[in-house]
Order: sequence, then structure tokens, then C-alpha cells
Amino acid sequence: MSTETLEFQAEARQLLQLMVHSIYSNKDIFLRELISNASDALDKRRLAGLTDDSLRTDDLHIAVEADKDARTLTVRDNGIGMSRDDVVGLIGTIARSGTAETLRRLKESKESAELIGQFGVGFYSVFMVADRVVLLTRKAGEETGVRWESDGDGTYTIETAEDVPEGTSVTVHLRPADEEDALHDYADEGRIRQIVKRYSDFISFPIRMGNETLNSMKALWARPRSEVEDEEYQEFYRHISHDWSEPLDIIQMRAEGTFEYEALLFVPSRAPHDLFQRDARHGVQLYVKRVFILDDTRELLPGHLRFVKGVVDAADLSLNVSREILQQDRHIQLIRRRLAKKVLSSVKDLMRNDAEKYRTFWREFGAVVKEGLLDPAEDHKAILGIASFASTAGEEPTTLAEYAARMKDGQDKIYFMTGDSRAQIENSPHLEAFRAKEYEVLLLTDPVDEIWVEAVREHDGKEFQSVARGSVDLPSQEKLSEERSGAYATLLTWLNETLDEVKDVRLTTRLTDSPACLVNDADGITPALERMYRAMGQELPPVKRILELNAEHPLVSGLRTAYEERGADAELAGTAELLYGTALLAEGGDLADPARFARLLSDRLARTM
Repeated sequence: MSTETLEFQAEARQLLQLMVHSIYSNKDIFLRELISNASDALDKRRLAGLTDDSLRTDDLHIAVEADKDARTLTVRDNGIGMSRDDVVGLIGTIARSGTAETLRRLKESKESAELIGQFGVGFYSVFMVADRVVLLTRKAGEETGVRWESDGDGTYTIETAEDVPEGTSVTVHLRPADEEDALHDYADEGRIRQIVKRYSDFISFPIRMGNETLNSMKALWARPRSEVEDEEYQEFYRHISHDWSEPLDIIQMRAEGTFEYEALLFVPSRAPHDLFQRDARHGVQLYVKRVFILDDTRELLPGHLRFVKGVVDAADLSLNVSREILQQDRHIQLIRRRLAKKVLSSVKDLMRNDAEKYRTFWREFGAVVKEGLLDPAEDHKAILGIASFASTAGEEPTTLAEYAARMKDGQDKIYFMTGDSRAQIENSPHLEAFRAKEYEVLLLTDPVDEIWVEAVREHDGKEFQSVARGSVDLPSQEKLSEERSGAYATLLTWLNETLDEVKDVRLTTRLTDSPACLVNDADGITPALERMYRAMGQELPPVKRILELNAEHPLVSGLRTAYEERGADAELAGTAELLYGTALLAEGGDLADPARFARLLSDRLARTM
């Protein structure tokens, strides 16, 4: 048959123009596309050979040839090949619907290069680097081949070709090399090795350049764990994470059915330096049929598990799926939930079976895992089930299950207190009654603790209760008598009128040694949370707190006596300010007027000498 010159479909011509005049930075993906197409062709031939002995071959492979002098790059396979009708149908037109929308997004999206091929147009990406492309192909089992050629100007030629081997070869006549952009010299064998290693290392067929095989073909996630040596896992982990320490745990899973995927995940043994930075990279890579698609795939695991490294290989996604599509794809959402559940259950197994590894995990990643408690969509029970916290019960962290097992008779709440450090909390006046009555209190010192305790109210039917908020009545504690409350009524009224900084002044049973402490309303915002909001630029109205007094303390009882004997005066008002100031300092707060506080304190000390 003679040579025919045909026009591309209208949308295909527009797409070609985008490729020819491409300004996309990631031009490397054209080679990924060609190798992926070749791998698909080999897969089809392998399957066809199962039912037709004449199509079988023992050496299915992909060959890459670079000629730096001629500036050509050829990708060749001995796969199923294409007939003339196949070539026209698959390359001359874009058969799927939605092409116009694809073109619009290619023009507008910041992730344009990731959209190439989304609707079966991946072959066209070759024109990002090519002046001319020649394709030779012969369908396995047929006698004649086809030669296709185009320079991307909107037309292509097609003709019958003799002496063409079975399979397909694509020869890319590269544009002249840019001396200032040596990175994109695709006739350079070193550059080809880098691209194949990054995108196609786990293709299941050998990719050869001369006598060298460029890819490892070791898709560990596709092999049963019993067939993989520990050292192979370690090597793969180092490859994807650049972390030379051993992972704490290896998680392998496979899902079959309507949507198939395989996953190989690693829980690191130490936190990366950028774990809490906004632009930190997530550790899961996305593959489609062993072809690398995306790094830093945030859609595959929730943010509180961003430290997990690994690979997810989905069989049914399009090859150039964009991040926008990942966010909307229900299958991706299903993978995300299943992976998160599997990671948390694996940590639970560490908790049961390897206490040392679990302690390492929580020390390194506990603070970030607790971020999941801020998301209503996440499994709070599972997260709290693997959490551990510092506690007044001892030096070692405790789990909530262990805390519950030690709860006293009649206790129905999990008591906690937040603060900047363990030492600060342990010295807080708020713990005095709990320490005296031997009630255990959790000591929460991570910044995220200030926030999640606002969002999560209970665990396993037990309510969380801050010891520094509202009124705390311990089951074994005596209540304030009406007689005692009545005796202090006039003093409390006067203090309420004198101290503008507080919302209320009242007696308490939570103190045993200190004269006073400051607490929040049951629904009030804590000082630490108030500081966090202000640091983020959020304006808040002034937050007034409650001053609680210990009626048994000499300073408080002496203040009552002095007030009853001589009434309000400047000296008593100064003592009231000191009482409030010491309560504020005891919890680590900042005085509004430190100089005045120091002057009042100096005056009182001078009179005692």
C-alpha cells in the first residue's frame, strides 16, 4: 500500500501544539510513557501466548538505544505490536471523551505535566522533546508491518513496511541540545539511566541498553513476604527514604476485587528533620502497574501519618492521574482509610508484642499522630488506643487502658492537665488535692494536646476532665461546708470588686498547700490556647479566669481576719494583688505589670525584717 498523509483529529492537533511548544519543566515523563506503553504491549503478548503457542516468546523485553551523534532515542519492544487500523485508531485520534476538558486543564493547571496521558494521550508527550517521531510496528502473528511518522505539525504519514520485527519501536529525533540545559539531554545514556531508575525501575520486564539491564524488576510489594529477605526490604527502604536506620515495622497488604492495589509501607525508627514543617514531604509514592507516577502523595495517607514511607501500586488508575483527581477519586479515599487503619493496627501490635519498639515509635511520632484527633473524619478511638502519656503514676508513659485499670473506686473521669513541661505541671497547685488523694493525672505537654482535648471529650465511655478547668469534685473529697463558705462571703465579694483581672473569686478544695490558683470555666479557653491563637494573628476578647482560694492557708485566713477587723484599705488591696500574682506565676503565666508586683512584694518583705 502506498504512503498516505492523514490529519490528526482536531483535539489531537491542539494537544500536539501544546506538546511542541511545551514549557513544562518535567519533560522526563515522555520516556516513562514510552516504556509504559512497551510494558503494556509485552503484557498483552504474554497473555496472548497463554492461549496461542505461536505467540509465545521466552525473552520479552524492552530495549532503549541512544545515538548521541544522530540525536535519536529509540524505545523498542517485542510485544503484541499493532496493525494499521490499531495505529490510526490509537495514535491518529483521541478516542476517549473529555478531551476538550483535558486540553483546558493542560493549559491552565500548575500540574499540567501530570495530566498528560490522562485520557490515553500519553504518546503525544514525546513531542515535548522531538522534532520528528518514527514508529515501526508489526502485530504478532501478522506478516507485514506499519511505518508511522509525524513532526507534530498536525499531519502524519502511514505506510506498509516490510522486514519489520514483531513488536513496536519508537524512534525520537530529538531537538537540538540546549547547552544551558544539559539535564534534559535525552541522547545521553547517563540521563536515560537516571530516568529509568526513577520511573520504571519496577517494570516487570527487563529494560536493556546494550548489554546492561537498567531496571531492578524487584517490585517487592508484589512478592509474598516469605520470599523476600530482610536485607532486600532494608535496601528498598533506604532507596525510597534515604534513611540508613532500620525501620521499626514493615507493613505489606494487598486488595483484590473491583479495585486492586498493593502496598508496602515502612514505619521509620526516627522522625525526619522536617516532620513539623509546612512543606514537609510525605513519604508514600504512587505507582500504577509498577510505573512510578507521583512522589509525595499526600492523598494516600492522612497528615498525621505523613512520616510513613512506602509504595502504593494501583492497578486501575490512569497512568497520569493528577492530584486533583486523586482528591476526588472514591477508590483513593478507600485506599487512604484502609492504609491508615492498617498502620494504626500495626502500631497496636507493636504495643502488645515489642514494648521497646513501641516506646521508640511514640517518642518519635506521638505528637504528630495526635494531630489526627483534630480531624472529625479520623478514627479517634484507634488513635487514642495506641497513644501513651506522661503520668503522675510514674516516670514511664502510660496508655489509656493502663490508666483505666488503675482508676479508683467511684472514679468515672480521666484526669489530665496541659502545660509546657512535665516539671511545670507537677509543681502546679492544681495537682495538690489529686496528689494528696492519690488520683492519677495525665501530664500533656505537646502543643497539639491543648487543641485535641477541646475536640475529644471521652474515650471508652470515660470523660476527659482537666484538673485546671471548672470545679473538680473528687469522689473521696470532703465538700466545703456552708458555714465555711458563709464565713468568707464578704471577703470574696470584696475581692471580686477589687481584682478586675478575674471573673470570679471562690473557695476550693483542690488546694492543700498553696493559697490560691487560677482556673478556667468549664468551657473557657486555656491561657496556652489563647497564646497560640494570638500567635497566629487571631484577635480574641480578654479572657478572665476564676481565682480559687484555699481557706485553710494562713495567708487566706489572715486576709479574711484583717478585712473583718479594719475593712478595705490600700494595704489589703496590695495583698490581694500579690495573691493573684502568685497564683498566675505558679502556673507559668505572665504578669501584666511585673514592676508593680516586685514593688509590692519588696514592701511586704521589708516589713518582716
